[in-house]
Amino acid sequence: MKPLQLLLAALLCAVPLSATHAESSGDYVPETDPLVLRKLEQWQDWKFGFMMHWGPYSQWGVVESWSICSEDVDWCKRPEGEAYVDYVERYEQLPTTFNPVKFDPELWAKIAKDAGTKYVVFTTKHHDGFNMFDTRQGDYRITAPDVPFHANPRADVTKEVFDAFRAQDFGIGAYFSKPDWHSDDYWSPRWATPNRHNNYDTRKHPDIWKRFVDFTHAQVDELTSRYGPVDILWLDGGWVRPTDTMDDVADGNAGVPWPQDIDMPALAVLARRNQPGLIVVDRAVGGRYENYRTPEQKIPEEPLPYPWETCMTLGDSWSYTPNDNYKSARSVVQMLVDVVAKGGNYLLNVGPDANGELPPVAVQRLQEIGAWMKVNGEAIYASRSVAPYRDGKFRYTRLKDGTVHAFYLPDTDETELPATLRIPGPAPAGGAEVKLLGDEAPLAWHRDGDATVVEIPASLRKQAANAYAWVFRLPGAVASN
Repeated sequence: MKPLQLLLAALLCAVPLSATHAESSGDYVPETDPLVLRKLEQWQDWKFGFMMHWGPYSQWGVVESWSICSEDVDWCKRPEGEAYVDYVERYEQLPTTFNPVKFDPELWAKIAKDAGTKYVVFTTKHHDGFNMFDTRQGDYRITAPDVPFHANPRADVTKEVFDAFRAQDFGIGAYFSKPDWHSDDYWSPRWATPNRHNNYDTRKHPDIWKRFVDFTHAQVDELTSRYGPVDILWLDGGWVRPTDTMDDVADGNAGVPWPQDIDMPALAVLARRNQPGLIVVDRAVGGRYENYRTPEQKIPEEPLPYPWETCMTLGDSWSYTPNDNYKSARSVVQMLVDVVAKGGNYLLNVGPDANGELPPVAVQRLQEIGAWMKVNGEAIYASRSVAPYRDGKFRYTRLKDGTVHAFYLPDTDETELPATLRIPGPAPAGGAEVKLLGDEAPLAWHRDGDATVVEIPASLRKQAANAYAWVFRLPGAVASN
C-alpha cells in the first residue's frame, strides 16, 4: 500500500452503516401478504447471516462512500491539506484501478457456510453510486470498459456472489443504497453538495427528482429480475423518504426541508412482481415497507415485538481496513446467543480486501465461530424466544417441538462448568433426558423450586472446557407448536 493510501486508511475510520440511527421511530406495520409472511418465517429460522461491504474504496482501505460526503463529522474525514473537490475527483477514479483478481465467491460461500451462517446480504451499490452489478442504467459499474476487472469472466460480481451462495443453500439479500451520490439527478452538478441529502429542492425541480426515481426503480427492477431468486431487498439510506415520515432520524446531521420520496409502494410492487414474497427492508423509515427492523452495531436490551436483525461488524469497520480490530469468536458467539434468545437475527459483516479476499484474521474468527456452531447450532436455527429469555448468565431458546435450550455464558476467566449447575426457568418434561450439546450421555437432574439442578461429571467438565458458551437441551419444557 502506498504512503498516501496508508494515511487515508488511518484518517478514515469506521462509520455506522447508514450514518444515522438505524432504528425507526414510527410504529411497526405488520405485513399481510401471505407469501411475504412465509418468507419472513423462513428468514427467522435462518437466524445467522453474513454481510459484505465491498467496492473500489477497498483499495484505499477507507470507510465505504462516506469520505466523499462533505458533512463535518468524524466518518467523513479526508486527508489534511487536500481540497474536497480534488479528493472526490480522485475517489471517483478508483474504479479505473479496481482489479480484484483473487475474487473467489465459491470460497467466500464456503467460509460463510462453515461459519454457520444461512443467508447473505451483499452490497450491490453503496451511497457512492458505484454498481457492483452489470446495470444498464449507467457506466459507473464493475463491468464498465474503464474498469480493469470488466474483462474478467466473473466481472458481474453480484451475479457471481448470488450464484455461489445460492449453490450453498443460502438465502439471498441484495443491499441497495437509495441515495446515489454519483447520479447527477441526486447530487446535481448545478449546485454544491453540502451534505448527504440530494442537493436541490425536489418541490422546485420535480423533473430532476422524477428522473432519479425512475432510475432507482429501473435498477431495482434489474436486481430483482436478472439475478435469480432473491429473498431480501435491504434498502439503506434512511434519509431518502417521504415528507410524512421525516424526523430527526431522517435529518441526520444536516437535514433538508424537502421530501425525497422514491415511491416505495410502486417500488415494492415492481420488486415483488419479479420476486413474489420478497422481504423489503426500508431501513429506519418504518411503515409497510420495513418488514423487519435493523438495530445497528447494538443489541436491544429486551425482546422486540416484531421481526428484527442486529447488523454488526466483525471488525471495527464495515469495509476493509488494514489491521482492523476483529472481535473474538467468543464475543461474537455470546452476542449471537443473546440476539437469538431475544427473538432476533444476527447479521455479521466482513469487508473483503482490494484483491477480493477475506482478511485472514476474519477467516480465522469465522472458522472458530463455525466450530462452536457445528456442536450447538440446533439451539440456534429455527428457534424462537421463550420466557424468561435471559437470567443472569443464562439465555434461552425454544424449538417447535417444545424443547428448550439453556445457554450458559461463562465469564472470560471461567474455563469449566461447575459440578452442579442450577438452571432457572423452564422445567424439562418429567423423565426427559437432559444433555449437554456435544455429548450424548444423559445428565442427572432434578427440580428444586424454579430451577433445574444438573449434575455434571468431572470427565465431561474437562472434555467441554473452554467453550464460548455451553448449551443444555431441556426436552418438553414448553408446549409444542
